[in-house]
Amino acid sequence: MKKLIALIICLTLCLGTVAALAAEPAAKVKIGFIFLHDENSTYDLNFINGAKEACAKFGIEPILKTNIDESEACYEAAADLADSGCNIVFADSFGHEDYLIQAAKEYPNVQFCHATGTKAHTEGLSNYHNAFASIYQGRYLGGISAGMKLNQLIADGKITAEQAKLGYIGAYTYAEVISGYTSFFLGARSVCPTATMEVTFTGSWYDPALEQEGAVKLIGNNCVVISEHADSMGAPSECEKAGIPFVFYNGSAESACPTTYIVASRINWEPYFEFIINAVANGEEIPADWTGTIATESVLLTDVNEKAAAPGTAEAIEAAKAKLESGEVKVFDTATFTVNGETLTSYMADVNTDPAYEKDTEAISDGYFHESEYRSAPYFDLQIDGITLLDTKF
Repeated sequence: MKKLIALIICLTLCLGTVAALAAEPAAKVKIGFIFLHDENSTYDLNFINGAKEACAKFGIEPILKTNIDESEACYEAAADLADSGCNIVFADSFGHEDYLIQAAKEYPNVQFCHATGTKAHTEGLSNYHNAFASIYQGRYLGGISAGMKLNQLIADGKITAEQAKLGYIGAYTYAEVISGYTSFFLGARSVCPTATMEVTFTGSWYDPALEQEGAVKLIGNNCVVISEHADSMGAPSECEKAGIPFVFYNGSAESACPTTYIVASRINWEPYFEFIINAVANGEEIPADWTGTIATESVLLTDVNEKAAAPGTAEAIEAAKAKLESGEVKVFDTATFTVNGETLTSYMADVNTDPAYEKDTEAISDGYFHESEYRSAPYFDLQIDGITLLDTKF
């Protein structure tokens, strides 16, 4: 009986400690979020879910502002959140950055945090911060699933090795998108050496019609497995209709595309949101740049859809994931790609953003391109051999 009473007391004290830890941020933190779109965008929905999950752990009620475009509307939303008492303001889209910086300069006692931005490390503001994650690792693993599917199509006699062509729908020709489609391609090439890829762009982060048109174009060009860096179900739905295997982004499409959806990668934003809430509650510094990794569970993959994936895909992904986590495999290993037929030993990247986009930082050393190490946002912008861009106007 004495042991039972002691156990109950111990559990009570532990639960009390957990409650106290949760209550402290709740009493000290008020956080507002600015989203480019709403729950209909898979990109924004991923952020919204992460925000709600993180805040729920601390008993915080987040303030969510949706459909805030990349204009003065972002500054107005940020200022409104600051005026309403928020001591953390977070925005989720690349084009929000300059407006968030404007607000940060006017509200020095508020911490402004921004996903995908590039300027925090050069602005020198103690209350403005960028965050991203090494999603290129997740896309590389998604590429492995695509390469496995190509191998299955070859083995089944549905295509030849020379017809192993991937398709990719990108939003813009930004480094973030280039880094993503290149890592996807390198993942596919790691298991299917004859793979090639075509990339088309929409000029929008979220446009279901244009993304569907992109899928139609790629399918018409005989791309047999497709992926995307865009935010709607436009392309996956078209691929399901056409019977083309698809690797998604930011969430599962299995319910809508049960016969073609293979797997998806996404950034898990919950760890970052928990980090900044704790930092503000405890009066600790938030770094100018924060980069989550696959090892910190900031990059996640959904379960593999066995109905669409090639046999052994889940096992191949797990094996490669372990090597990424240990550092045995580097996504941008320069021995795995060429540029104009040459293996690169040096490349100056545009890390310190300026109006002239000057190349300022050596990004290749120790045999690989050091993506997202010198700032959180991607800066890999090389056009490697094997990938054909169908248009570059965006």
